[in-house]
Amino acid sequence: MSQVDLSPDRFQELLRESEPSFEEILACVFDLGLHEVRTYEALLGQPASTVEELAAELDRDRSSVNRSLSTLREKGLTDRTRYLLDSGGHVYQYTATDVEQTRELMHETLDAWAEYVHDRIDTFGGDR
Repeated sequence: MSQVDLSPDRFQELLRESEPSFEEILACVFDLGLHEVRTYEALLGQPASTVEELAAELDRDRSSVNRSLSTLREKGLTDRTRYLLDSGGHVYQYTATDVEQTRELMHETLDAWAEYVHDRIDTFGGDR
């Protein structure tokens, strides 16, 4: 499971929204930036994309797409598959974790965060 990364500022922003979007919640729960959210959305629409294809789709350089993909993989939001090329060498194709699994990851992450906060609250005042 990924580390719980709910920063106070992002959490407060999310609470102020009357109806936060999936993207806003995704960014808050997994501490993602706009580039990572856009990359995840691009992969939902174009599964099995290469870095080069994503870079063209997102109008970003390959190195920044690679960083976004690395972050998404760390958070469990994308998978990478290696394919051998007929001409030799290989290429990686990336696919977003489907929305249902992502929702489940969000629930698990929030539950872990809530449990952590409850445990922290229980320790307050114990040394007084």
